[in-house]
Amino acid sequence: MALLEVAQHVNENEPDTVDFYISQDINNPCVFTTYERFASKAAMEAHNGSTAVGIFFEKAQPILDGDVTLVTAREVSQKFS
Repeated sequence: MALLEVAQHVNENEPDTVDFYISQDINNPCVFTTYERFASKAAMEAHNGSTAVGIFFEKAQPILDGDVTLVTAREVSQKFS
């Protein structure tokens, strides 16, 4: 699975990615969410611009049923405050 390849890349090459978790929706097994935490904005940008993430989107794009939604924790917090 392409997401597991990204997780492996993170584990082996991104020391400033503090946490990287993959969650599969219990009600819809076709929906996955990643939870990512970075030491800095630069670390996040490096991750998002990495070859591994690019390869993931190349593989995933043909099977995606909609747009990928990128939301930061700050945006989630503001939505619920």
